[in-house]
Amino acid sequence: MRVVKRGDLKVFPLFGDISGRIIFFSDRMMFLLVEIPPRGIVPEHSHPHEQMGICLKGRAEFISKGEKTRVDEGTFYWIEPEERHSIISIVDEPSLFLDVFSPPRDDYIKKTKDHGKTPIRRE
Repeated sequence: MRVVKRGDLKVFPLFGDISGRIIFFSDRMMFLLVEIPPRGIVPEHSHPHEQMGICLKGRAEFISKGEKTRVDEGTFYWIEPEERHSIISIVDEPSLFLDVFSPPRDDYIKKTKDHGKTPIRRE
């Protein structure tokens, strides 16, 4: 078993001032903490990964397929592979999300390594 504390996780940029911390990843999945600053925006994008998650703190609007969905603390979400989506924080405090990706996002693993940090991988 592996255990890690949030403060021990290495921070790296995802989009502008949006930051991420890889918690764990294996060959099949990745756990990622995402922090969005007050009124921050994750630009529209898509990826081949399945994404599920939960809002741990804050509130945001998820925009997908022309629809806005309000997500706040305790709300779970599921984003299908290749689904175009964006996120806008709608509060004056940081928002925190736990995202789970399958398969793991190699682009995020590379970003972490590019910043001199090594995420925890299942061996």
